[in-house]
Amino acid sequence: MFKLYYSPVSPYVRKVMVAAQVLGVADQIETLSAAAHPVNRDERIASANPLAKVPTLIDANGLALYDSRVICEYLDTYAHGSLFPKEGQLRWASLTRQALGDGLLDAALLARYEAFARPADKQWQGWVDGQLTKVRAALAEIESQAAVYSTVPDDIGLIAIGCGLGYLDFRFADLNWRTHYPVAAAWFAAFDQHPAMVDTRPVE
Repeated sequence: MFKLYYSPVSPYVRKVMVAAQVLGVADQIETLSAAAHPVNRDERIASANPLAKVPTLIDANGLALYDSRVICEYLDTYAHGSLFPKEGQLRWASLTRQALGDGLLDAALLARYEAFARPADKQWQGWVDGQLTKVRAALAEIESQAAVYSTVPDDIGLIAIGCGLGYLDFRFADLNWRTHYPVAAAWFAAFDQHPAMVDTRPVE
């Protein structure tokens, strides 16, 4: 049995849970209450992860793993899965797609934190604009690739990208990203119907 410090709105937690469902190990994960915050540390998480961030996974031997990339690869190895290609160009393409999806999420979260966690009199619109420029650049790259993406979450890079687009729907609906990136939108419409994506959609 694994224990996972968990937030139902964290896109990185969602990434782990999508992977766990695809790998058939989600029922082995006990979710632990957590309140990760960029300023106010949750000491429950910090007891296992000095960064006090979710997701943090504790395995049956008490080993703590953190960062969604590490946790997903650990679960893939544990389950003898194939979300991470083992060698060659397929591996590097998959890992680069993961970096693209995670980078989109990093920028979106930094823009979100500026409004959510920073006092109004200290907020910097230039910072938000800079992060959203990264989001749009990531979307443009996804648009250029999406025609050849699988519509099932059989690759860690596609899971990361899918969770990134889902987070935009959840927190940045006003971006109306589908209008400008129709190929990515068509891919995501199919990908997002997979049971692992449906079951992990964020809720407040």
